[in-house]
Amino acid sequence: MATIADIGLAAAINLLTAFAFLVAFAVLRLQPVNDRVYFSKWYLKGSRSSPTHAGTFGQKFVNFNWRSYLRFLEWIPAALKMPEPELIDHAGLDSAVFLRIYLIGLKIFIPIAVLAFGVLVPVNWTSTELEDSKSLEYSDIDKLSISNVSTGSQRFWAHVVMAYAFTFWTCYVLNKEYDIVASMRLHFLASVKRRPDQFTVLVRNVPPDPDESVDELVEHFFLVNHRDHYLTHQVVYNANTLAKLVEEKKQMVNWLDFYQLRYERNPSQRPTCKVIGRMTGFLGLWGDKVDAIEYYTSKIDKLSDKILSNKMSAKVLCTQSLINNCSGLVVFILRVATLPCLGLSPDRHVKSVMNTLKMLLVIWWPTLAADFDWLEIGKRRKMWRKKEENSFEAAEREKIVKMPKFVMPAAFVSFRTRWGAAVCAQTQQTRNPTLWLTEWAPEPRDVYWHNLAIPFVSITVRRLIVAVAFFFLIFFFTIPVAFVQSLANIEGIEKVAPFLKPLIEVPFIKSFIQGFLPGIALKIFLILLPTILMIMSKFEGLVSLSSLQRRSASKYYLFQIVNVFLVSIIAGTAMQQLRSFIHQSATEIPKTIGVSIPQKASFFISFIMADGWAGIAGEILRLKSLIIFHLKNFFLVKTEKDREEAMDPGSIEFSTSEPQIQLYFLLGLVYSAVTPFLLPFILVFFALAYVVFRHQIINVYNQEYESAAAFWPDVHGRIITALIISQLLLFGLLSTKKAVDSTPFLIALPILTIWFHRYCKNRYEPAFVRYPLQEAMMKDTLEHAREPNLNLKAYLSNAYLHPVFKDDEENEDILASDDEKDCDSVLVPTKRQSRRNTPIPSKHGLSSPPSDVDVPLRL
Repeated sequence: MATIADIGLAAAINLLTAFAFLVAFAVLRLQPVNDRVYFSKWYLKGSRSSPTHAGTFGQKFVNFNWRSYLRFLEWIPAALKMPEPELIDHAGLDSAVFLRIYLIGLKIFIPIAVLAFGVLVPVNWTSTELEDSKSLEYSDIDKLSISNVSTGSQRFWAHVVMAYAFTFWTCYVLNKEYDIVASMRLHFLASVKRRPDQFTVLVRNVPPDPDESVDELVEHFFLVNHRDHYLTHQVVYNANTLAKLVEEKKQMVNWLDFYQLRYERNPSQRPTCKVIGRMTGFLGLWGDKVDAIEYYTSKIDKLSDKILSNKMSAKVLCTQSLINNCSGLVVFILRVATLPCLGLSPDRHVKSVMNTLKMLLVIWWPTLAADFDWLEIGKRRKMWRKKEENSFEAAEREKIVKMPKFVMPAAFVSFRTRWGAAVCAQTQQTRNPTLWLTEWAPEPRDVYWHNLAIPFVSITVRRLIVAVAFFFLIFFFTIPVAFVQSLANIEGIEKVAPFLKPLIEVPFIKSFIQGFLPGIALKIFLILLPTILMIMSKFEGLVSLSSLQRRSASKYYLFQIVNVFLVSIIAGTAMQQLRSFIHQSATEIPKTIGVSIPQKASFFISFIMADGWAGIAGEILRLKSLIIFHLKNFFLVKTEKDREEAMDPGSIEFSTSEPQIQLYFLLGLVYSAVTPFLLPFILVFFALAYVVFRHQIINVYNQEYESAAAFWPDVHGRIITALIISQLLLFGLLSTKKAVDSTPFLIALPILTIWFHRYCKNRYEPAFVRYPLQEAMMKDTLEHAREPNLNLKAYLSNAYLHPVFKDDEENEDILASDDEKDCDSVLVPTKRQSRRNTPIPSKHGLSSPPSDVDVPLRL
C-alpha cells in the first residue's frame, strides 16, 4: 500500500521526466533542421518557409546563437498570448472549444480543492477510525480520507454539505460553459465563409426503382419535392476498390523513389530487396534478392498491363528515311526505345536494349551519343509510365460510374440556399420514415468515404455485433487490469514470488513498485485500446470522421469507467484487504469495502502522474514525428513538395484525448469528498495540458475537419455522468459508515443533477443538432446582396466527389454536373410507368402523377 513517501518518489520521477521532455523540446525547437516538425501548421498555411543561413554549412542544421537558448521558455507565454477569436480564425472552432475542456477542469477543481483542503482535510485528519481499527491496513494518505472518520460520526455532515457545494458549483460552471459554447457555435456558423456543407444534405436509403437509375431518381425526387431550392446532386459510388488501388500504387511509388534515391547517392551498387512472393523463409526474412528498382517498376507496370492487355500489342513505325545508312539504323533502334511516349508499353528487354546501345555509342560513336538527348528519353519514359498508371485508374473510374452495382442508394444533394438545405435536412421526406433519410452532409474533409459503400439496412446489424464485441472486450480486459492491481500490492507479489522478497523490501524498490509501476503498467496495457475501438466504430458504418471520433470516444469513456475505475477499485480492494475478507463475517464485508475504496486514491495518483504529467510533456516533444520526418527527409525527399509531404503535423485525437480528460473529471469529482489529497495532482494535469495543447494547436496540429464544436453535448454529458457516479459512491460510502442522520440527504443530489442535465439538453443541445431557419435565411440574404452573380452550382459541382476521382483532372468530367438549367421552367423527365388512373400515391413519396408514357413534368 503506497505511502506518502512512495507517492513522493513517483512524483519526483514523473516531474523529472516531464522536465526533461520540456527542456529537450525547448532545445530541439530552436534547431533549423527541426523547424518543420515543431512549426508544421505555419508551413502548411504558407506563412513560414525553411530557415536559410548565409553562414557555415552547420548553421543550416544547428542554431549557434547562444542568446536564443536563454529564452528557451518563451514558448509558454507565446502559447498563452493569442486571444480566443484569433485562435478560432487560425485553428478553427473545434480546436478552440477543445481547449475549453481543460479550462473547465481548472474552473471546477480550483474552488473545490480550496474548500476540500479547508474543510474536509482537517475533519478527516483529526479523526481516529483507522488508528482504532486492528484489522485494516492503511497508510498516511488514508488518514486524509473519509476512511479515517469514525462510523456513525456527526462529522459526515461536513461531507454532505461539501457534496452539495461541489455539485452546485459544477452545475453552475457547466451551465455557463454550455451557454458560451452554444453561442460560439452559432456565431461561428453565421460568420464562417461559404462552405459546401452549408448547402448540402446527405440522402440515404434511396429506394430502388425498376424504371430509373439512382441518379435519375434522386434528381426527379428533389426537382418535384424541392422544386424551388434543389440545385444539383452527386450520387455516391462504391470506389473502395479504386481507392485501394490508388493507395497501393502510392506505396509502390514511394518505395521506388526510395530505392532510386539510394542508387543516385551510391551509383556503384544497385539496391536490392527481398520479395515476399519469392520468399523461402518466414515473412521474407530470407528470400530471393532482386533488383529493387526493376522490381517496383515492374509492379507499377503490371497495373498498366491490366488495361493495356486488350490494346494492340505493338505499333510499328516504318520510316525508310531513318534507315538509309548505319547511323540512321542506330537512330531508328534508339527511337524504338522511345516508343512508349507514342503509346507502346516498354518491357525490360527494350530498356536493356536502350542501355546497351547507349554504352556502345559512347565507345564507338561519341559524336552521335553526345548529340542524342538521353535525358529527354528518360523524361519521356517517366511521363509515359505516369500516363499509363493514371490510365488504369481512369478505366477503373469509368467502370465504377457506368456499372450499376457500384452505385449506392445514397447521394449528396445540394440546394440553392442554406434555408432550403436546412428544411430538407431537418424534415421527413416521405410517409415512410425509413426511406429518403436526410441529414446534414459532413464537411468534405470530414466524409469517411469507405463507409458510404455500406448498405444502410445492414447498419443496425453491424451495431449489434459491435455492442456484443465491446461487451466481451470489457469483460476480458479485466484480466490485465487485475494484474496491474497486483503490482500495487507488495504482499501479493511476495506470496507469488517469495524469492523476490529481499529485493522488494529495499526501500527504494518498494517505493518504486508501489508509487510508479502500477500507473505506467496500466498505461502500457491501454496503448492498443484506442485502435481497437476505432476499428469497431468504423465497422458500425458511420459516414464522417467526426462521428467516428465521437463514437470511439464514447466507447473509450465507458471502458475507462468500467475497467480503469470500477475494476481497479474492486480488484485492488479485494487484494489489499484479502485477509480481512477471509477472516471476517459476511456482515462486515460492506464495511471493509466502504473503508477500502478511498484507499485506491494512491493508485490513481500514480496513474495521473504517469499519464497526465510525463505523458503530456512527451506530447509536446513529438519524438516519433521527429524521427519519422528526418528518416523521410533523408531517404525520400527530393523536392520541397516531398519535404512538405514528409511532415506529419497530426491533429487533436478526440477519440482518445477527450475520454482521458473525462477520466480525470471522474477521479476529481469522486475523490473530492473522499480523498481530497488527489486534487492537486489533477490541477497540475489540467494546467500543464492546457499550455501544451494550446501550443500544439497554434504551431503544429492541422485539424482534419471542422465540426463547429459538435462534440460539446458529449463533453457535457460525460461530466454529468461523472458527477452522478461520485454522488452514488459517496452515498454508498456513508451507508457503510452508518451515517443514518446525514446519508438520506444525499438522495436528492442525483435527482437534481439529472433534472439539470435535462434542462441543459432542452435549452442548449438544439444548437448542436439543428440549424435555425432564421440564421440560414439571414446568411443567404447577406450573401445574395454581396454576391448577386455567384455561380453556386460551379462551386458545389465537385465538392463531394470521391477523392480518388480528383486525382486526375481530365477525369473530373466523368462525374461533373450538367450545365445550369432554367430556374423558371424545369422539365423533370421520368421513365416511371403509368399509374395515372390509380389514386394510390407513389411508394417513393413522389407527388407527381405518373403516366403511361415518359412524361416531363413542368414546374
